[in-house]
Parts: sequence; structure tokens; C-alpha cells
Amino acid sequence: MATAQQQLDGFLKKYSPEMEKLGRAAIAHLQKRLPGAICLAYDNYNALALGFGPTAKASLLPLSIALYPRWATLFLMDGASLDDPDELMQGKGARIRSVRLSSLAMLKSEPVDQLIAAAVLQAGWKLDPKAKGALAIKSISPKQRPRRPF
Repeated sequence: MATAQQQLDGFLKKYSPEMEKLGRAAIAHLQKRLPGAICLAYDNYNALALGFGPTAKASLLPLSIALYPRWATLFLMDGASLDDPDELMQGKGARIRSVRLSSLAMLKSEPVDQLIAAAVLQAGWKLDPKAKGALAIKSISPKQRPRRPF
């Protein structure tokens, strides 16, 4: 049986080299930025989604990243109530907002980092630099759209 990390590596290898590189870098950045985060992976029909939170309870995840064939998106689960002075967030739903990531530099940018910090704070998540995170594969859809652009 493959480990969770081996499974995640397999999910990422389905993508183009550029998207695989962005995905790996984004995951590594969020794991470093969110020490102790529990990362829940969902290899869904449309995308590979990775939620980051203080527990393995999906409803408590303040943010996630989704990899599509041509782009990555940062989702802020209660983004509708966050201040967005740079108007980076998209969406009109009651809760969730997203930021389409054109590059790793965008994810690491000050405005996006402020959104991440606000989402963590709003969720009441106290980051502990000494905490050890974990990775859990929550679901693998048997039917999936191609992970590489046509």
C-alpha cells in the first residue's frame, strides 16, 4: 500500500511539468506557511484539491488550493467576510472566495499572504511553529477529467 505522500506524488505526476512544479511548490509553501497544518487531499473529477487546516475535519478548513490542467486556485472558505483591499478575490457566493494563482510568486505575495493570515485568524487557528503537520488522502474519484491541457 502506498503512503499518503506517494499517492500525492502520483496525483501530481498526472499534470503537465509546469503545473506539477507549481503544485508541488504551492503545497510546500503552504505547509511551511501553516506549520502543523493537516493537509486533506481530494483527487476529484475536475481537480486535485488540498485543504489546509488545524484538524482533519473538512468543515474547519479555512483554505485550500486546487490544481486544474491550466491553473491553480487558492480558495478561502470564509473569504466573503475578509477584507480584500487589492481586490484579488473572485466569486459572489455567500462564503467562498478564490484567487487564481498565475505563479508561485503570486501565492507568496504580500496581498495574498495577508488574505491567508486573515483566513487563519478568522478561523481561530493558532499556528504553532513547532507543530508537525500531516497529510491525509480523503478521496480519489474513479472517474477524472484529463489533468493535462488538450
